[in-house]
Amino acid sequence: MEKDKIRKAAILNLGCKVNKYEADAMKDKLLMAGYEVVEPQEKADIYIVNTCSVTNMAQKKSRQMLRRAKKMNPEAVVVAAGCYVNAEHDALLNELFVDIVVGNNCKKYIVTVIEDFLKKRSADSRYLDINRTQEFEEMGSLRAFHMDHTRAYIKIQDGCNQFCSYCIIPYTRGRVRSRRPEYILEEIRGLAKQGVKEFVLTGIHISSYGTDWKDGNMQYDDVTSGQENGQMVLPKRQGVTGLSDLIREITAIPEVVRIRLGSLEPRIVTEEFLTELEKNDKFCPHFHLSLQSACNATLKRMNRKYTIEEFMEICGRIRAHFERPAITTDVIVGFPGETEEEFGMTLANLRELALYEIHVFKYSVRTGTVAAKLPNQVSEEVKGMRSDILLRLTAQQKEAYERSMKGYVDEALFEEVSANEEMLAQCAEVTRPEEVDTGDVLSSLLHREETYYIGHTRRYVKVKLLAEDSMINRVVKVKFM
Repeated sequence: MEKDKIRKAAILNLGCKVNKYEADAMKDKLLMAGYEVVEPQEKADIYIVNTCSVTNMAQKKSRQMLRRAKKMNPEAVVVAAGCYVNAEHDALLNELFVDIVVGNNCKKYIVTVIEDFLKKRSADSRYLDINRTQEFEEMGSLRAFHMDHTRAYIKIQDGCNQFCSYCIIPYTRGRVRSRRPEYILEEIRGLAKQGVKEFVLTGIHISSYGTDWKDGNMQYDDVTSGQENGQMVLPKRQGVTGLSDLIREITAIPEVVRIRLGSLEPRIVTEEFLTELEKNDKFCPHFHLSLQSACNATLKRMNRKYTIEEFMEICGRIRAHFERPAITTDVIVGFPGETEEEFGMTLANLRELALYEIHVFKYSVRTGTVAAKLPNQVSEEVKGMRSDILLRLTAQQKEAYERSMKGYVDEALFEEVSANEEMLAQCAEVTRPEEVDTGDVLSSLLHREETYYIGHTRRYVKVKLLAEDSMINRVVKVKFM
């Protein structure tokens, strides 16, 4: 590579929404340092693979991506970043297809570590023992110029203290670490002023936000408004102790239109929590509650901290506070020791719960977890059959929920244009309420030269709307047909 030429960098991102946020932050840092960031399939001088290690298969895919990057350009610098590094640091550093390894809580150094490598051209590592750090990795505020301007995922915490028996994440992400509220608020404020309408609060375990603050209260008496020595000084914030307080502070930002929450642990959904959310007209009533199994015996082996009876009570509580809330969940089938009777119990309880959507996963052995050593591992054939049963159930329940919305008026944020028939078939059809009121539905449907806009309602129902004017990044009232 020539010394003074603009270097091209590509980021290949795998895994969760937290990884997506961190990939965007690394992209920001590279752009600010003068790099040209290109698409992953393009030839680049630097490839950063932001890896995932949640399952053996995810780790295998991460490894394949690293190999592919080096194959695309043998002269390129290949960087392995993220969870795979924390799971297999020494082994990765010795691989010929990896030049640099950057672990979690070290991605903020991405530019420095690349520049250092380019100077000395020898394998390099930026890594720490993630289980010993108490620092939240602050990567600076994201900027919207290279992002989707409609919705932004905002990382508010990292790490997990739950130690579910099937999960490697506490070992690759470390203990709970909460992001300082003033940084979250400043990032959201900046993105909102650039036109981002919806903010999704994400993290490894957002229900634990604030629980790592020893005094139980964060005060900001040392922070004042305005400029000081040429640096922006953030406004004073007091009394943020947990997720509810943070949501309240975000709501106070005038430019924020919608607030959505990532995955929640069921037990955070108390009467007090719901009462606060119910009063918030910016909150989107979509609750993704992590369930994993609807059978108590299986939940116990998973080391989950609730019973199915508690979960069902919580769902009832949500429905008492919100009109037509969308409740979604994750379920693992074929967990070690799951008998036909246990699966039958899960199936019966899920039928009774009538959730909007179930994300179904076949249990995958993850080396290094307690569950990997449990007896009575379930065969792949049985996992496949149970997965198919739950996929049929969730398709039926999703259809029933969307059918129940007929005639209901909600708000939708539109994100893209599409003529793809497969994508459109997955969307519920909506129209503008005024069109319904004036009897123009038939006219609207006949004018197929109009464009279909795709978006999501407050309840995260994916919808399509025929319109002549651009709907992109607009929040409008729609009526389900």
